[in-house]
Amino acid sequence: MNALVATNRNFKLAAKLLGLDSKLERSLLIPFREIKVECTIPKDDSTLASFVGFRVQHDNARGPMKGGIRYHPEVDPDEVNALAQLMTWKTAVANIPYGGAKGGIGCDPRSLSTSELERLTRVFTQKIHDLIGVHTDVPAPDMGTGPQTMAWILDEYSKFHGYSPAVVTGKPIDLGGSLGRDAATGRGVLFATEALLHEHGKSISGQRFVIQGFGNVGSWAAQLISESGGKIVAVSDISGAIKNKDGIDIPSLLKHAKENGGVKGFHGADSTDPNSILVEDCDILIPAALGGVINRDNANEIKAKFIIEAANHPTDPEADEILTKKGVIILPDIYANSGGVTVSYFEWVQNIQGFLWDEQRVNKELKTYMTRGFQGVKEMCKTHECDLRMGAFTLGVNRVARATLLRGWEA
Repeated sequence: MNALVATNRNFKLAAKLLGLDSKLERSLLIPFREIKVECTIPKDDSTLASFVGFRVQHDNARGPMKGGIRYHPEVDPDEVNALAQLMTWKTAVANIPYGGAKGGIGCDPRSLSTSELERLTRVFTQKIHDLIGVHTDVPAPDMGTGPQTMAWILDEYSKFHGYSPAVVTGKPIDLGGSLGRDAATGRGVLFATEALLHEHGKSISGQRFVIQGFGNVGSWAAQLISESGGKIVAVSDISGAIKNKDGIDIPSLLKHAKENGGVKGFHGADSTDPNSILVEDCDILIPAALGGVINRDNANEIKAKFIIEAANHPTDPEADEILTKKGVIILPDIYANSGGVTVSYFEWVQNIQGFLWDEQRVNKELKTYMTRGFQGVKEMCKTHECDLRMGAFTLGVNRVARATLLRGWEA
């Protein structure tokens, strides 16, 4: 089941639990605006190359739309629509004043030089500069993009509108980026896991973790969980997978991964099949890579008692049902990985104020938001007698529905 079908399904289940009017339900589902633009650039060899760029702006009832820009050869409009919608519910669950958006360019960033990527980013910004803005739509990095991409967007946008650091988040610190942003999604995963375990009378210390994906989110989650006393027994990334039942030395692994481009070949653990990483024996499984990795083919084999969805849409609905019947507790993506967008909000606030917070304040505020978010999800679970995924969806959808009605947009 693709991401859009699954997201729509979860939305409709939440709308049914909330008893939403069919007109309101329909208006909440339809994107506010979909933009598709052609981006033609001169390449370094003087030939011309054309790429398709787009932005899906889903909803702005609660504030400016917010979402990443990805550079990937197989940018899928359905997936981007799903992720734009997910951002609407995610920002509402986190209770930050944003709506949802997502976008990108169909290209392979690895095949383009730095100067080609800069030209492409600037042309894309020229095409959409009047459709994004500090109080309209605030992009951020995603797959294939990063702080440098945001710096180029900021500079190009500022040529049209004056210096506007709050137009993008995830920027370099020197251009108004926030301290703590790099670790934010991984740190949010830590705080979300702590909140869930506390509910079950447990703590991070002594729990055995498996982390699928060792990019920005997975590596920060591993580092912070390890520092809190958790035992990481298996890790995988694009290069391969490793395991050690006695626990992996995460600081050494981080150094190895940086020097060797991945976890493969790490001497402090045994090599294992990357396809088996999700079914390794552990207490807590953290999928932190691609979507759809937990499905009906492997759900029955999963041994974890808890799943923390650090990736977007890692669990298919069919797997959801199988795991729920097995008694596995799943902390859904729209809450569990909301740390990144929450600190993006803090960055936006700092830019508007023109006042930089220290990292201690950023992390303290993030913990407050993540803890409060979990309590909100749990309250909805009690009200509607549902699991955590539906608790999160009903919380997010309800907040957006209320804002929509209050603004008189329900017609």
